[in-house]
Parts: sequence; C-alpha cells; structure tokens
Amino acid sequence: MNYIRITKENIDREHICCAMSGKQSIVKKEWLRQCFEEGLVFYRSEERGKCFIEYIPAENAWVPIMADGWLYINCLWVSGSMKGHGYSNDLLEECIRDARAQGKNGICILCAEGRKREFLADPKFLAYKGFRVADISDCGIDLMVLPLVPNAEPPRFRECAKHPAIAEAGFVLYYTDQCPYTYYWVPRVQEAAKEHDIPFKVIHITDKESAQNVPAPVTTYALFRDGKFLTQSIQTDKKFLALAGIRD
Repeated sequence: MNYIRITKENIDREHICCAMSGKQSIVKKEWLRQCFEEGLVFYRSEERGKCFIEYIPAENAWVPIMADGWLYINCLWVSGSMKGHGYSNDLLEECIRDARAQGKNGICILCAEGRKREFLADPKFLAYKGFRVADISDCGIDLMVLPLVPNAEPPRFRECAKHPAIAEAGFVLYYTDQCPYTYYWVPRVQEAAKEHDIPFKVIHITDKESAQNVPAPVTTYALFRDGKFLTQSIQTDKKFLALAGIRD
C-alpha cells in the first residue's frame, strides 16, 4: 500500500478519507488547514477508503492534556475492507519514525479503559505495539503512551479532563470540527431535542485554547447529562432520543 500525505498545498484536490461528502468535507478541510500551521500531519492510503492517521505536536493538540515534547495521535482509523492487511502498523510506524526524527519523547493517544470504544483507539492493539497507560480519567478514558526517550516526563490529563463534570443540568454537548460527522449530526440532534422539549445546549469549540480546557478527555464530541459525562460517541438523532428515554 502506498500512502499520501495531505498538506495545505494539495488538500483542495485530495480526498479526506474520513469525511462525508459536500459541506462536511469542506469543514473538516478548513479545520485541517488551521492545524497544519501548528504541525499537524495527515497520511492516508492511496486507495480511497477509511485508512489514515492524523497526529500533531501534543502542545498543539485540541485535547486537555499536558504532554510537552510528545506527539499526539488525533486519530488512527482503518476500517471496512482496509482492515486485516497491516495498514494500522504501517501508519503507526510512520508516526513513530517521524517522532524519532523530531526528537520527541514519544507518542500519546486516547483509548477506552480495557476495551474498544467508538471513535477511540483499540487499547489491545496499542498494548501489543508497546503502549502503556499513563493516566486515567474518571469516565474510563485512558491516555496511553509509547515512550521513545528514557525517563521522559509522561503525559497526563489536565484536571478538567481527569475529573469530567459540569454544573449545568440537561444535555450539554461540546464538539469541534475535527470530525466531519459532527457537522452532519449535531444540527439534527438539536432539532430532535427541540421537537421533544429536551434541554440541550451546544458548545462549538473553534480554537485550540478552548479545546485544551474542555471538561472532558475527548473534545471532538463530549456529551454531558445533568453534569455527568455521558459519551464521546457521536449521536444520531435516533440514538440521542433513546438516551433521553424517548422511543419514536
């Protein structure tokens, strides 16, 4: 398999394999353009499909972690017909090579405690590749690391992410444009909540500084209910109504 690096020079003509079509793709590309200036790297398979890695210097990551001198993987996604061919290994090895070339302390990534959870990395695969848990949040989301420099200070969550909680009642959603599915589904969930008189507040995170202070480990999509973190899984309107206890 050959891989293509998406850059600000070729992004207008290249397919973003995680993106839906139309406006969703445009919004994701604009987010990437913003992050390219801060060192974001995006590799995808030459063949079209969901097979890519996206990483950035951890100081510039849109997550509430403290990890100076590390690389942070936003997303490592291989699915569908792309699975089972070693492409995850290829992409991760490229990230490791880059981290060594830049003299980074290592690599960090979010995953769910002990199991695969939607839109998060697989902890079993990461453990097999040498990653270990560096920090744990109250909501069961872990920060895993692959150290490349002996005795380097390990990354850790900021307190707001380690103990996710808010004071507001009802549903509250924090999200960014990192994932194109949020652009598609958030308005539909808002409309469903409005139709059923469900309290639902949306906070759209549009800059790195705000993202680094979100009260949850995941900033791409963080849904709270009555002050407690509920899920990082992007909800369809039907799934959201089910969470709210409404069956159409």
